Amino acid sequence: MKRRKFIKNSALALSTSVLPKGLLAANPEKKLRTAHVGVGNMGLEDLKTMAAHPQVEIAALCDVDADFLAKAAALFPNAKQFKDYREMITRHGSEFDAVIVSTPDHTHAPASLLAMEHDKAVYCQKPLAHYVSEVRAMKAAAEERKLVTQMGIQVHSFYDYKLATMMIRGNAIGKVSKVIAWSNKNWGYDGPAPAGEDAVPETLDWNLWLGTSKERPYKKDVYHPMNWRKLNDYGCATLGDMGVHIFDTPYNALELDVPKTVKNACRAPNDYGFPERNIVTYTFPGTAYTRKTLTWVWYDGEAGPDPQPDLALPDGDPLPDQGAMFIGKNGRRLLLPHFMELPRLIVDGKYQDYDIRQYDPGNELGEPVRDYEGESPKHYHQFVDACLGKAECTAPFSYSARLSEAILLGVVAGKFPNKTLHWNSKTAQFKESEANEWLAGEYRAF
Repeated sequence: MKRRKFIKNSALALSTSVLPKGLLAANPEKKLRTAHVGVGNMGLEDLKTMAAHPQVEIAALCDVDADFLAKAAALFPNAKQFKDYREMITRHGSEFDAVIVSTPDHTHAPASLLAMEHDKAVYCQKPLAHYVSEVRAMKAAAEERKLVTQMGIQVHSFYDYKLATMMIRGNAIGKVSKVIAWSNKNWGYDGPAPAGEDAVPETLDWNLWLGTSKERPYKKDVYHPMNWRKLNDYGCATLGDMGVHIFDTPYNALELDVPKTVKNACRAPNDYGFPERNIVTYTFPGTAYTRKTLTWVWYDGEAGPDPQPDLALPDGDPLPDQGAMFIGKNGRRLLLPHFMELPRLIVDGKYQDYDIRQYDPGNELGEPVRDYEGESPKHYHQFVDACLGKAECTAPFSYSARLSEAILLGVVAGKFPNKTLHWNSKTAQFKESEANEWLAGEYRAF
């Protein structure tokens, strides 16, 4: 089925309701029954963290890899097992309340949209989808059906990131004119596509792993289970992986919408892998916390960001391998390392101490936390509590779709190196018509 047709059909299936669907009445005895699509690697961590909530019951497990499925089933032997999420959702949907999607990026939208068509609350890993058209469809589905949703950006609920948001909104550096963000990771691939094919392991359903993406021969250690992030058909490169985490706090703190322009300085595109080095420059409309226009520059790849005065740290300190720098007024900057470090206030080239109570007078954040094991469950359990009617999600699809759209526009710009693309949010189209074909793709029947 063509991707545009799939999305159109998904939209037509939407209906409005008076009360939020996927929301259970607040009851200390009530259990949220969850079904998990993808239970290997990050999916297994998602599964275990959701299950740590005392009001969660793991009802169903789904994975195309029998080894992954067996490991998860050993932990939760009472859960039903599936290898095709379509069967699980369409035939057994009455047996669970929420769907957790932890697959490669290209399956995020197909699985999430199907779950929402069946009125399920959805927790979907980042980035929200593989294409801009998909994130818009997911946002529309969630809002029309009034569903509880959350994107898996765990650090959104971490102490340091919430403090940085309070500091920016508390005028710690004045109105922000520029953000520079970076990750020294390399989820790109500049080499050729592999030749030939290997025998598919008996434990892997390769057709289901490919899902809606185009047919490709299986190659051992190339796609499954990890390297898919580097490849055009399945992932969204470093920008779509670490970029979502690192963009999130500046994007949220500054209350940004989608960008007006985007340009990616990278190598020429090919039909297989993402560039290993990207320098993406965005311009965003101004907000109450920025100057009239905000410039945002993203660097990824092992070389790190280009040396520049805005990134120079006091005492000759090295930059963290990943992070974001807010540039404000009168020599004031805020560095937010990624992750598990407090924001650092820099004034006229020197670190400046600050009183956290100035930005958090009500002590909403509590004491500073440096414990990943204690911080990590918060984002997951917030979703569970929202489904149980006891909380609200802070990264619902209404927010995370806009964030993911900004990220994905930078990925699309990589198809047109060093060319400024102009984005019209209302029409969801580029002024440069040749770029619009990359906003969606084709869904393979599988």
